[in-house]
Amino acid sequence: MSLNRSDLTEEKKSGPPEQIERPIPLTEDRFFLEGPHSRKKELWIVIKAMYEFIKGFRSLHFVGPCVTVFGSARFKEDHPYYALGRIIGRRLAEMGFTVITGGGPGIMEAANRGAKEAGGMSVGCNIILPQEQKPNPYLDRWVTFHYFFVRKVMLFKYSYAFVVMPGGVGTMDEFFEAITLIQNKKIFNFPLVLIGKDYFQPLMNFLKNMAIEGAISSSDLELLLLTDSVDEAMEHIRVHAVEKFGLTRRKIPRPSRLLWE
Repeated sequence: MSLNRSDLTEEKKSGPPEQIERPIPLTEDRFFLEGPHSRKKELWIVIKAMYEFIKGFRSLHFVGPCVTVFGSARFKEDHPYYALGRIIGRRLAEMGFTVITGGGPGIMEAANRGAKEAGGMSVGCNIILPQEQKPNPYLDRWVTFHYFFVRKVMLFKYSYAFVVMPGGVGTMDEFFEAITLIQNKKIFNFPLVLIGKDYFQPLMNFLKNMAIEGAISSSDLELLLLTDSVDEAMEHIRVHAVEKFGLTRRKIPRPSRLLWE
């Protein structure tokens, strides 16, 4: 991940968000993963994936620096986790970060909503699913992807911190991707925050057991923070992202512009 400070001074481009593309038939995924095919077909798949990468890079180049918020799409507006996600999105925007999520409903919507209500930038990396997941209505910009692996690269590429809220297997996939990338020094040691002690305590116990068994190092557990406190989470991000990477706030009255240089 590039930490070129000059990139942080760019303003976001104007214009309407990208429109949702016509879904690619999901049978194509099974075709892709069922085994080797002709070289022509394999090349075509590579070209389509490359197109998605280029589309993502072009659309999101000016949105950073971001904090990515992961969480379930299934929590409705009246759920306490939705309310908490909205607060987290707002607090991150008030710190000056762009909030980036998977762009869908639930906690993703809540974080985007909180950021937008605070006058910050709200971005989504949407995915085409059998349920036809649609971008939530609180996005300043979004990109719709077909391939999960392309989308996941975009969710990690522009972020200085990761906030993991309660979610299902997709959220766990994203959490383990983040800690694996940090552990293996594929990205910098960005802050990784789990919100929800009761929800994530069994996961923490599982990770501690991994350390006891020697499957991971005990120092790997130091890569993350588990908390119920939004204040503690924001302070952790401030110390390990804002101060660590020398980000300074720009005094810009217009909320449509990026707040960091």
